[in-house]
Amino acid sequence: METTFPRLLLQHAAQRPADPALREKEYGIWQTHDWAAMAAMVAQIACGLHLAGLVAGDHMVVMGANRPRLYATMLAAQSLGAVPIPLYQDAVAAECVFPINNAEVRFAFAEDQEQVDKLLEIREQCPQLIAIYYDDPRGLRKYSEPGLASLDVLLQTGKDFAGKNVSFFRTEVEKAKPDDVAAMFFTSGTTGNPKGVVHTHRSLLDRGHAGALFDKLTHREEVLAYLPPAWIGQNIFSYAQWLACGYVVNCPESSATVTIDLKEIGPTYYFAPPRVFEALLTTVMIRMEDAGWIKRKMFDGFMNVAKRVGPALMDHKPVGIVDQAAYFLGNVFVYGPLRNNLGFSRVRVAYTAGEAIGPDLFTFYRSIGINLKQLYGSTETAVFVCLQPDDQAKADTVGIPISGVEIKVAENGEILVKSPGLLKEYYKNPKATAEVLTADGWYHTSDAGFLDAQGHLKIIDRVKDVGRIKGGPNDGAMFAPKYVENKLKFFPYVKEVVAYGDGREQVCVMINIDFDAVGNWAERRNLPYAGYTDLAQKPEVYVLVKECVEKVNADLSVDEHLAGSQVSRFLVLHKELDADDGELTRTNKVRRGFIAEKYQVLVDALYSGKNEQFVDTQVKFEDGRTGSISATLKIADTKTFTPVKAAA
Repeated sequence: METTFPRLLLQHAAQRPADPALREKEYGIWQTHDWAAMAAMVAQIACGLHLAGLVAGDHMVVMGANRPRLYATMLAAQSLGAVPIPLYQDAVAAECVFPINNAEVRFAFAEDQEQVDKLLEIREQCPQLIAIYYDDPRGLRKYSEPGLASLDVLLQTGKDFAGKNVSFFRTEVEKAKPDDVAAMFFTSGTTGNPKGVVHTHRSLLDRGHAGALFDKLTHREEVLAYLPPAWIGQNIFSYAQWLACGYVVNCPESSATVTIDLKEIGPTYYFAPPRVFEALLTTVMIRMEDAGWIKRKMFDGFMNVAKRVGPALMDHKPVGIVDQAAYFLGNVFVYGPLRNNLGFSRVRVAYTAGEAIGPDLFTFYRSIGINLKQLYGSTETAVFVCLQPDDQAKADTVGIPISGVEIKVAENGEILVKSPGLLKEYYKNPKATAEVLTADGWYHTSDAGFLDAQGHLKIIDRVKDVGRIKGGPNDGAMFAPKYVENKLKFFPYVKEVVAYGDGREQVCVMINIDFDAVGNWAERRNLPYAGYTDLAQKPEVYVLVKECVEKVNADLSVDEHLAGSQVSRFLVLHKELDADDGELTRTNKVRRGFIAEKYQVLVDALYSGKNEQFVDTQVKFEDGRTGSISATLKIADTKTFTPVKAAA
């Protein structure tokens, strides 16, 4: 698109000044900011930052949840030609040092006391950080630090300046060009320091616009912005597409109120990673198990109808009149109330991405009338590479290439992408840039996959993670750890999985149970437990998990490529994997290599034939304190199946 983010803001403010642009919930009440008010706020912040010394090319960190003033600060920085860098608000202070120093950040926006404290803690390591502006003043009244000021003060100085220099803001906005740098997003850094992914106004807005055209989005959409702004997925849905389309973005009061706010807003356009859809469904199933006999029977009966009929109706395929009538009744008594209870009564388009979603989970939502689809993309591609058409949503693919995208598969199975949404570069890292961008414009995704006969992309795993079994009856068989992990995570009782097997004779996994789902399962069986560690090691829980593993093995046995990836042994970990302990990235992706080093004693025990292993693990609590959790973990063998050729 031949425009920039600030120009689009002014365009919406001129065309629809009184229309809602953003809503935020504060003290239980939704507050609305119209487009005219947003433009005025951005202008004042921009003028205040100009007086403070922010200039074109500078980098400005923003840390906090989705809030109108956070978005306004990003737009204000972009209006001056500066580059906003959103960082994860749940990152610990030490994780912020590298991005701030790498990008030579001088200015920062911090939502509240928690974020201010982090920045002050690392200030000696980041001496160039001269100004920190905070939004929420609670707890900060007695702080006296050089360069620390309230955003309200910045707004007032900017307002005074704007009153005397009426044309300044618009003149600055007009200076920006579509190919100027608009934002930088740091990768999660699973194998080293994070890399700064540099995007232009053109790359971000082009993909936002392409996605909007694909799904016929208009300014009438309602979106709930509840995921971290530092994650480019949330940034595209609630920032780039917000300005490309002009729809309304709603910011929940807190992470604790998201499910309530979801019901109150009733979004029409919704995005969530699979774990959110899994959690919602787990909540529904737990409630149904606690319901009366009549309600359970009605639910089960109509859900059988939905599974048989719903997906066909969603795909506009012919359905018999009897099934149509049964589905209509189900919609009245079950599906409609269920959608309403989930907050999805108005959803027209819902997307999931980031990890594979289980076929049963995917089918469940589509069967009750929710247009859930999958997409494929990454930080480096400005998200939108492949999307699923409304009537071609499949659980095992991630869609077709959308407008402007070309895809080809390298000899080693790696997916290569050419798109207007590709990164400009990795900041200060020409070597890494050259590794992923070819001279003729192809981006190496590092994902292994293929295009099926209908042109849909299917992802198997990361290229570097696809390995081979060595020795034993499956010698030479392909091993795709993420594929195995995801298949196990399709079960509601399994939250996280770490699979190992490359270069070994067999596949072994370490599992995190879903504490809520398994806890409810245990309570209904009068099985007492004293917390996660105790529940995880119950013999009954091991039987439950073993059933899940063996079902996955049965599925894998009919896959001609991955039959050798069946799981031979497993254990249930004594603690939940946690980003604060370095075991997950901030986007909740498993750091398999780190975990292998940290739990080397458990990996060795899995492969040495032991039946149990003692482990003592240091953990970090939310308040910064450290402690330890120790337990003797059981190790179980599982049944594997002779590979059989799948039916044609």
